[in-house]
Amino acid sequence: MLKKYWRFFKKGIHYLRVHHGIPDSLLDGEGSFVIHVEQMYGMAIDDRKVPFNRQDYLEHRDGPIRLNWVIPEMGQGSGGHINIFRFISALERRGIKNRIYVVHPVNFATDKALRAFLSENYPILDPEIEVHCSTDNMPFCHGIVATSWPTAYFVRHFDNAVSKFYFVQDFESYFYPIGSEYMLASNTYRFGFRGITAGDWLKHKLETEYSMPCNSFRFSYDKQLYRPGKKRDDKQRIFFYARPVTPRRCFELGLLALIELTRRMPEVEVVLAGWDVSRYYIPFNHVSAGSVSLDKLSDMYAQCDICLVMSPTNLSLLPLEVMASNSVIATQGSENNAWMVDERNAIIIDNDPLNIADTLQHYLNHPEKLKALREAGLKCAVATDWDDETNKVYECIVEGIKEDEQKL
Repeated sequence: MLKKYWRFFKKGIHYLRVHHGIPDSLLDGEGSFVIHVEQMYGMAIDDRKVPFNRQDYLEHRDGPIRLNWVIPEMGQGSGGHINIFRFISALERRGIKNRIYVVHPVNFATDKALRAFLSENYPILDPEIEVHCSTDNMPFCHGIVATSWPTAYFVRHFDNAVSKFYFVQDFESYFYPIGSEYMLASNTYRFGFRGITAGDWLKHKLETEYSMPCNSFRFSYDKQLYRPGKKRDDKQRIFFYARPVTPRRCFELGLLALIELTRRMPEVEVVLAGWDVSRYYIPFNHVSAGSVSLDKLSDMYAQCDICLVMSPTNLSLLPLEVMASNSVIATQGSENNAWMVDERNAIIIDNDPLNIADTLQHYLNHPEKLKALREAGLKCAVATDWDDETNKVYECIVEGIKEDEQKL
């Protein structure tokens, strides 16, 4: 039991290092160590400002729009970073000049090292875009963009910009129990930035609860990676997005539902992917795929009758990717998802594992209903386009900067 808790403790240390920039000298994971609260959360009390420089503005006023994107450090295959880089590259093609700055990186000591990592792991990012492993000496920009709650604290005090934007992909307060981090994240939505939100649920929530003016974009998918596939056998199979390290993916809830389902239907095979779950006792017929490369996901989805993806916060990109692969998504039907998925194109579940098992069993026993949802989901996915969504973001940025220039 002690070994089990020590493993989770070490994972916690790794989280602190990666997400809060804690150096190894403070968290060695072997013996005595110091947790430095100010080093972890000091951005909330750091009030050093970078003032607006009118001369910088005048020099760049008639040139192309320049955006400084402030991002958290990334690992391999982060969906949030893929989406950020997708928009940055698309905006670059529309004439906006972009620069990327990583806040408090742990794993990158030089811009060259950061560039090499991005080139290998995020080919979606235009290689011509500037990347920096530090926010030191950040120059003037027409717009500065926060992309997570820790980055918002830096953006709050960087005033050498015409406009401040907040690229919000989820309500990050929900990532934590109600406590310090919940409050620190929530505070950032009151900083007066212009919100650019993933979907209308976030837009409505931030506007009504935090008085944050927002524009929203919708989702699409990579049409080179995700294409309609055909199932090659008659075996009933369910895909489960299994990420126990990401609480909002409700791994335990989904696993309980699948345990109950497979007790009733032991012939059903479950494919678990997203993380290494080999240390979990899984009492049913399954394939544990772990982390799967992007180029293999579409076929994996297509071989499954249903893809179970738990999304109790904002909708993820997976539902459209599943639909585009010619499979059927099963996810919660609350407002956070309803802006793109509903009973017309998806299996809608609730948050009770017995009810989830009932719902999955019903659809497995009614293949004609699965066929109808599969066709509707594919039609929904094909109708989306990232170019259309980029145009919305582009217009939001251009108009926001024009409005703010009138106040200078």
